Amino acid sequence: MSLKIRLARGGAKKRPYYRIVIADARSPRDGRFIEKIGTFNPLLAKDAENRVVLDAEKAKAWLEKGAQPTDRVARFLDAAGLMKRDAKSNPKKGEPGEKAKERAKEKAAKAAAGTEDAAAE
Repeated sequence: MSLKIRLARGGAKKRPYYRIVIADARSPRDGRFIEKIGTFNPLLAKDAENRVVLDAEKAKAWLEKGAQPTDRVARFLDAAGLMKRDAKSNPKKGEPGEKAKERAKEKAAKAAAGTEDAAAE
């Protein structure tokens, strides 16, 4: 049985509140879980002390048993000093798409044609 340390959503519509739980990887996100080890309230300020509440000892014990955290939970565990998470890098993330590049090329061509017409007069 592969175990995951993941978030289970609660709260009302547009008012999310998450429990950090240990669950079987096959069970649904908000379904059956083995143990609750903390909470996460994304509506609080990033520097609020009760934004992420995590039982470090339980989390450490489950990590030793082989539970794999999801990316978001791995960030919390890294902040708590329980595990090391490598920073991810996506250099193409800020690059415009193909259509945007084509539009920029067309716009530049039109601007160049406009300056040539103005220089010819």
